[in-house]
Amino acid sequence: MNKLSAALLVGAATLAFAASAQAEADGEAIYNQACMACHMTGAAGAPIRGDADAWAPRVEQGIDTLYTHAIEGIGAMPPKGGQMGLSDEEVQAAVDYMVEPVL
Repeated sequence: MNKLSAALLVGAATLAFAASAQAEADGEAIYNQACMACHMTGAAGAPIRGDADAWAPRVEQGIDTLYTHAIEGIGAMPPKGGQMGLSDEEVQAAVDYMVEPVL
């Protein structure tokens, strides 16, 4: 196999993996990596996962508003929880994971 063929094969595999990873964002893993420190302890007023009372007024605003707040930041929470390397889809998956127990 020549170098060009090998490079094309590696490039195609990389694109396929990236597309698959992006399409299947793991909300729980992202929560554990980027969100848990505040959303498990309630730091700076962060609603704790599973706390229906804390999430109720937020959920009432609609999921799109929750996504926007998580992506752009709100109050003490920085955009994307300070994890700017996350895609919007990854942040949305983490939001979905956080609100799932209270829906």
